[in-house]
Amino acid sequence: MKSWLPSIPYPPPDQYGFWEPVTSTLQWCEEDYYATYYSAEIMNTLTNLMFWYCAWEGIKSCRKHNHDKVFEVAYYGYLLVGFGSFMFHTTLKYPWQLVDELNMIYTTCLMCYASLSYSRPTEFRIWLAILCVLFCAFITAYYHYLQDPAFHQNVYAAMTVWLVFRSAWQMENTLRPSWRKTTEADRLAKEKKGVAVPTREEQERLNKRDLDILHNMWLLVGWGVGVFLTGFAIWGIDNKYCSTLRSWRRDIGLPWGIVLEGHAWWHIFTGYGAYCYIVWGIHLRHVLNGKQDEYKLVWPRCWNLPEIVRTSGKTKHANGKVPNGGLKQG
Repeated sequence: MKSWLPSIPYPPPDQYGFWEPVTSTLQWCEEDYYATYYSAEIMNTLTNLMFWYCAWEGIKSCRKHNHDKVFEVAYYGYLLVGFGSFMFHTTLKYPWQLVDELNMIYTTCLMCYASLSYSRPTEFRIWLAILCVLFCAFITAYYHYLQDPAFHQNVYAAMTVWLVFRSAWQMENTLRPSWRKTTEADRLAKEKKGVAVPTREEQERLNKRDLDILHNMWLLVGWGVGVFLTGFAIWGIDNKYCSTLRSWRRDIGLPWGIVLEGHAWWHIFTGYGAYCYIVWGIHLRHVLNGKQDEYKLVWPRCWNLPEIVRTSGKTKHANGKVPNGGLKQG
């Protein structure tokens, strides 16, 4: 697999670096110290800047548009995930491995708290916060005792799957007219019972608004999950065919070989996918608060960062035109 492109040959394997010896319980397919003496895995390190950028954009958006504080805190946790991973891949030291992996658990646990604490009494939220802290402490201690990456990966996957499914149920239950019983048949049945209901025209407007929002939210979470799983698949290929990929990299030389760094692509894809999930959570929270007319999704193109922005105020019609070929704003 010789390259016809001008390239720089890789140095001999097993280069010695500044942070030696390696103490982490994980080793990745990127060769150590092939590009610089000061960073063990340069591409796995630099691609964590995706987390930094997305976290900073998310924090700015939360402050600008007055989103719930818990999501700003989640973005700070997301930033710490990127920083921990940056330092872990730079040094391959076990303490930084813990910072990287455990911050993933902590941030996901924070999102679980946001989901479970909504509209709950203060006493419940206090006890839930205590349970979340105790859970994180247990995971930290047990993982440090086991030092088995599979344990961390399984816990993280289970929490994420539960969180996505619960949030999807909340979204459907709040927005789909047939689920929340706001169809025309439901409206007439309530009217016969003497229950105060909107006019037919107003109910149709609200149902159309919510169905548009529901459609866009499904596209957002579907895109985010799809990107996340794509990154996971690339990482799996990186693990399974590591020796082949290393051979190909050496054949085509630098800088082209970095394109075949699968774990680096995992950082880019999962960084973007996780950001999409937090944005989805912010949108869902405003929907649960009944503020569909006060906030809208702005997402001009699928490769742009989506954002939930505050409109100029309560508007009678919340849906705008499709921006630049992207999604309808709802």
